[in-house]
Amino acid sequence: MYTDKISIKETDENELLNVMNLWNNGEVMFYVGFPNGLNVTMEKLKGWLNGVNQNEMCRHFSIYAENVGYCGETFYSIDLEHDLATLDIKLLPAAQGKGIAEYALRYTISQVFENNLATKGYVDPNPQNKKAWKLYEKLGFVSKERPKYLEEGETYLEITKNIWIK
Repeated sequence: MYTDKISIKETDENELLNVMNLWNNGEVMFYVGFPNGLNVTMEKLKGWLNGVNQNEMCRHFSIYAENVGYCGETFYSIDLEHDLATLDIKLLPAAQGKGIAEYALRYTISQVFENNLATKGYVDPNPQNKKAWKLYEKLGFVSKERPKYLEEGETYLEITKNIWIK
């Protein structure tokens, strides 16, 4: 496990080539419905990053590990009206199975709850993504009925600040 050799930083222009490679990787994007990747361009990524950096309720992080290099991404986006954080993580295949995802997602969840941005967070993994389900259950996420105000989806796993802080 790489936990003492992982660094997480807010994504900036220096990480955009890494993000582009991550998003264009069909193996990474398979479970989110893009088996051939997103085919995103650098121009689109620059516009996306500009929007992310201007939104105080959204943070995108790049994950690095010693002996691996760039590993992937994690992020949160806060819905103030519903007191809810959308959470996610994606790792390149070379970074999977090493404890990096758990470490990085713990970091992101802590950012949300310790900064009082929301009292609930959720993920909506693909039902076939067994590795993701195992990770989310390990972190304390619980399967619940998907709120009507969210766009349609097959799953909804929630974690609350009360459960996380204990």
